[in-house]
Amino acid sequence: MAEIQHRFVETNGIRMHVAEAGAGPLVVLLHGFPESWYSWRHQLTALAEAGYHAVAPDQRGYGQTDRPQAIEAYSMLHLVGDVIGLLDALGEQHMFVVGHDWGAPVAWNTALFRPDRVSGVVGLSVPYRPRGPRPPLALYKAALGENFYQLYFQKPGRAEASLERDVRRSVRTALYAVSGDNPKIPTMMVDPERGFLGETEVPSQLPKWLSESDVDYYTGEFERTGFSGGLNWYRNIDRNWELTAPWSGARVQVPALYVVGDRDVVYHFPGGGPDMVKNLSQFVPGLKQAVVLEGCGHWTQQERPGEVNRLLLNFFRS
Repeated sequence: MAEIQHRFVETNGIRMHVAEAGAGPLVVLLHGFPESWYSWRHQLTALAEAGYHAVAPDQRGYGQTDRPQAIEAYSMLHLVGDVIGLLDALGEQHMFVVGHDWGAPVAWNTALFRPDRVSGVVGLSVPYRPRGPRPPLALYKAALGENFYQLYFQKPGRAEASLERDVRRSVRTALYAVSGDNPKIPTMMVDPERGFLGETEVPSQLPKWLSESDVDYYTGEFERTGFSGGLNWYRNIDRNWELTAPWSGARVQVPALYVVGDRDVVYHFPGGGPDMVKNLSQFVPGLKQAVVLEGCGHWTQQERPGEVNRLLLNFFRS
């Protein structure tokens, strides 16, 4: 099995920690919330053994990568800039970029902003969403109410206090609650008294795809860093809408793959489901395949590593 190596690179004004394995065409793997490079542990070795140079950074605000204090330092322009700076630091001109959860919008926008540097883009869970006519938070509030989790995350310190009260419990709950193993797909509404996902009861026996040592790793990272870095990504949602005005109506033109689970909360958001998958090619003309994994929840590459690895390799080779 290929060995995972760790190092630091300078990119876009920050010091970034990366995990990497293998040699060959570059594949950059971008994690989501609340995760880290570790969410790609199954892909790093599989891609390396197939002849690729797989690189999974701790993104801005996470893990061993720098965590700027200013909320506005977590805009989409900063996040895409980090990825392009990483590409430069690695001495490469082109990459395949793969993103999951929040990493998916970063991947999609990297392909949108810099198609000259992207050979192909893969989104796991979150599809490409074109810029809407109004700031997103107002739309979320009108459609879903002020207790929708992305609105709850807006006030600095509130979600941190809830999540950091018992980090291990928060990690276990988040990983189980939106997985395909939870028989009840969460509404993603927050009871202010019970906190984020407070309605979820986690069984003592974890799902087969998640071990206690996996929980240990995530817990150790967030006990050390707190959750502010990742939460600050949410606090730039409306700012991102403003900053991306030049790309209004733009479409992702590079070759693309989309993968989502049919038990993923994103698949069940308003506007989701089969129509979301069917209509994606309108906004991503280079879409080669859109795959819905039966019984899979939100943690796509962790819950279904074998299927995801096969889909990635088939896409890259095509």
